[in-house]
Amino acid sequence: MCDMCVIAGIVRRNRNDQDTPAETEAAVFRESQEQERDMLKEMLDNVRKTSPLIQNITNYVTANDCANITLAWGASPIMSDCEEETEDMAGICMGLNINMGTLNPRTAGTMLAAGKAYNVRKKTVILDPVGVGASRYRKALARDLMEKVKFTAVKGNISEVRTLITGTSGSRGVDADLGEAVTEENLEQYIPLAKKFAEDTGAVVVITGAIDLVADASRAFVIRNGHSAMSRITGCGCMLSSILTACMAANPAKPLEAAAASVAAMGLCGERACRRMEREHAGNASCRTWMIDEIYNLTGEELEKGADYELY
Repeated sequence: MCDMCVIAGIVRRNRNDQDTPAETEAAVFRESQEQERDMLKEMLDNVRKTSPLIQNITNYVTANDCANITLAWGASPIMSDCEEETEDMAGICMGLNINMGTLNPRTAGTMLAAGKAYNVRKKTVILDPVGVGASRYRKALARDLMEKVKFTAVKGNISEVRTLITGTSGSRGVDADLGEAVTEENLEQYIPLAKKFAEDTGAVVVITGAIDLVADASRAFVIRNGHSAMSRITGCGCMLSSILTACMAANPAKPLEAAAASVAAMGLCGERACRRMEREHAGNASCRTWMIDEIYNLTGEELEKGADYELY
């Protein structure tokens, strides 16, 4: 199997794939395949070339980890949640990460004001609706944000995304309902759902889980990087939102590809950190630190080689 083969409308790119002689149909795709091979590398390289300044309105549980992984990724974080600063922050930053993890009326107001300020300047705005189904207050704020702010991407687990779509809740706090998980068996049901939500919102939709989906209205990446032990580390999703914002801000012309690169990188580095945890009989606190270290040391070439995805 070649590095990128087209089968029944699916473009596959797997770390274990190897080149084979090109057939007639495959030759049509040869040029795009070559470009695709360097796609993820380009996304990461652009982050490190531009070092975008990113405002994070995030939760206090993971703020330090989000700041550190943003630096490790090659960007620069500002952890400001002051409404009085929104105009100034929108003027100097390239992107805004809105994370609903720990809400209160003050930060809710900042989220709305900041989102509008970044929209005026046509800059990247990401929504991570953490635990949106856990309370009426969260659902009301998310609805308000979706109506009044144009998001570049919306990132959540399947329960959070479904709550945004339907207004009903299936989450366990900030965790996805296990009965809603994306699996190999229901994958073909969730890909159209992600594409439709992307079409309706104009945002790239990122659905995280054991299998990750990254979709716009016409294409969807199915990403199989990651490790089950990542669910034992508080803040993996929050950290992903931070590097996602930076990558999309550094690659404004390729939002879907930038999102896919971020998700694949987080999964790949999580795999490496979790395997080390198992080898050294360590725990989740060490694994969290090693995951940030893996992001810091990750090269574009390693990301290209290690990413495991299909493009639908």
